[in-house]
Amino acid sequence: MKVIKVTFALIAFAMAVTLILTAKTTDPAPPSRAPHSKPAATARVSRFLQTKEKNPRAADHCKKDNDVCLEGGGNATCCNNKCLDLQYDDKNCGSCKKKCAFTEKCCRGECVQLVSDKRHCGACGNKCKSLCLYGTCDYA
Repeated sequence: MKVIKVTFALIAFAMAVTLILTAKTTDPAPPSRAPHSKPAATARVSRFLQTKEKNPRAADHCKKDNDVCLEGGGNATCCNNKCLDLQYDDKNCGSCKKKCAFTEKCCRGECVQLVSDKRHCGACGNKCKSLCLYGTCDYA
């Protein structure tokens, strides 16, 4: 018990000495400016007010026009002002704003469970002859 008290006292003493040595005792004087001087005006514009170039990776803004989405090829449809593939998008499966559950995946516009669906076992389009368990065909 005595050893613990001595160790605790030494640690407390070391911390006190460290705090005393590292503490600032004097405040530096603030930089002086000439009386009535104005700060120099800057020509910089806030980053929020600057005009920006369009991000090339940004989603296409189709504004309910499916022809804009079909220009790039593929099966994209205009949903919520974005070009999306309704066949494989988990948040827009088969139609706009139709979300698949956490355990489901969108395959050909239909929400399916890849762990138990015989038509989509483990991946979209992977068909099983008899049984699909845990995403593998004929598991046993």
